[in-house]
Amino acid sequence: MKVNRKTFDECMFPCYAPQDFVISKAKGVRVYDTQGKEYLDLTAGIAVNSLGHCPKIIEKTLKRQSRRLLHCSNIFTNDKTLQLARALQQRTGFERMFFVNSGAEANEAALKLARRYAFDSARDEKNEIISFYHGFHGRTFFTVSVGGQDKYSSGFGPRPSAITHLPYNDVAALQAAVSDKTCAIIAEPVQGEGGIIPASAEFMQALRECADKVGALLIFDEVQTGNARTGTLYAWEQYGVRPDILTTAKGLGGGLPIGAVMTSARIAAHFGPGTHGSTFGGNPLICACALEVLKKISDPEFMQGVKERAELLHQGLERIGKQSGMFAQVRGLGLLQGAVLSDSYRGQASAIMHYLAGYGVLVLTAGNDVLRFAPALNIKKSSLKRALQLLQEGLNDYRHIHQV
Repeated sequence: MKVNRKTFDECMFPCYAPQDFVISKAKGVRVYDTQGKEYLDLTAGIAVNSLGHCPKIIEKTLKRQSRRLLHCSNIFTNDKTLQLARALQQRTGFERMFFVNSGAEANEAALKLARRYAFDSARDEKNEIISFYHGFHGRTFFTVSVGGQDKYSSGFGPRPSAITHLPYNDVAALQAAVSDKTCAIIAEPVQGEGGIIPASAEFMQALRECADKVGALLIFDEVQTGNARTGTLYAWEQYGVRPDILTTAKGLGGGLPIGAVMTSARIAAHFGPGTHGSTFGGNPLICACALEVLKKISDPEFMQGVKERAELLHQGLERIGKQSGMFAQVRGLGLLQGAVLSDSYRGQASAIMHYLAGYGVLVLTAGNDVLRFAPALNIKKSSLKRALQLLQEGLNDYRHIHQV
């Protein structure tokens, strides 16, 4: 059956506006469309393909596990789910795990758990969730309501109540807002969709102190920043501020759908039998693959390689920004970098992203004013340098065509 970009418009919900080409295969950081054109991928499926496209480790594990056990539901338990849970336990120090299929589901579960924990302890009076403007925590109605971007939550009827949004990195606003009614504070160590904005050390410390002051649970959303993306297994490690609940997804599965909620035994105890669940969460096929990915990305030598590539990417983007005049700032953490467009190019991130695809380099956006870069963690340095070269060529031509 032949398909093309027009097929999308004829068959799919119009929630997305994908690029004009159709991808047919990929390997490593090279992507090919149905016309045979090659692209260098600096997106990694939005920080999902942590080891690149179709890594051998996933291929071998899928083949092996598919002969043993695909799915059995959570009426039972299985060896691969437990092995992954134990491996995360050993590497993070969190005592209890809950597996889901996505970052949105992980954050949904974490927020429900925080409300349940407060309900069991203080009944209905303690139910406020504090989050931050421009945050993003998923696409369920609860998570888009908690996320601080109205464009994702408006137009769907009444939103869940007792949610307060504050400016990100504003310690004074946080200190003024927390109260005995606050049951949870949720934050991304680096705001992703909000523009690749790292938290300040002062802000991260204040999050912990404010949560402790009022007996609230601190939730770190590491859906995008987790799984070695920032050069440590989880970004909170670089700040020395440990959350009560940690959520993650994306890169944990190396391209396959999985998310996880991690917390203490004391907090997890408030999710007793029947309080929450997932049909596919903890699927043995996916957990087997995630276990192999985790072994790879948690190796200190591997994470040192991430840091080296991150420095190469950051320096390359800064150099391109100075040469082209198109970037006002380059910011981020590890291999999650954002190039903030200069005033003359504000609002053009999407147009630039599409234009660069014509030069064979795939990038992301983070809002209207930021180009986002999240390549595979093991991208070859030679491939990264070539991608930066293509990026520079494309931006130079875009600048000449769109003289301001």
